[in-house]
Amino acid sequence: MTSPMDEAVVAAQLGRPPRGIHAVGHRCPCGNPDVVTTDPRLPNGTPFPTTYYLTCPRVNSRIGTLEASGLMRAMQERLTSDPGLAEAYRLAHVAYLEDRAAIGRSAQLEVPEIEGVSAGGMPDRVKCLHVLAAHSLAAGPGVNPFGDEVLEALGDWWTSGPCVTPEPDG
Repeated sequence: MTSPMDEAVVAAQLGRPPRGIHAVGHRCPCGNPDVVTTDPRLPNGTPFPTTYYLTCPRVNSRIGTLEASGLMRAMQERLTSDPGLAEAYRLAHVAYLEDRAAIGRSAQLEVPEIEGVSAGGMPDRVKCLHVLAAHSLAAGPGVNPFGDEVLEALGDWWTSGPCVTPEPDG
């Protein structure tokens, strides 16, 4: 469950009302949610494979810079040439699918349309660093090798304070 304040923070971060939030997946050291876990089916019925959704605009901006730097291309090259890394990434894909299945069971949502599909290009491609970082934040270190690398490259994004400070409904 999320609190009304969490939902207000996420809405301020996204610039729109959040959809299909299942729970806060991770909190920034500043206290705000920075990852939400989403139900595998949105309230309007749309299948939604992105279980871990990165909400912090500061982190999203920094990751966009990393993507533009060519980091995904370099990761993809390593993925195709390093069998150990490829296996770790495949296991991250499996963990992602298991997490989504557990959320679906708890929310009583079956979504056969996205069965076997994770996110971020897993397990064969590196397609979205945002999703990989969100997965690492929510699951913790050691689950998604590329997500862990992205987080390391980001540094301490929270040190200048919260990315948003919404006013509570009064």
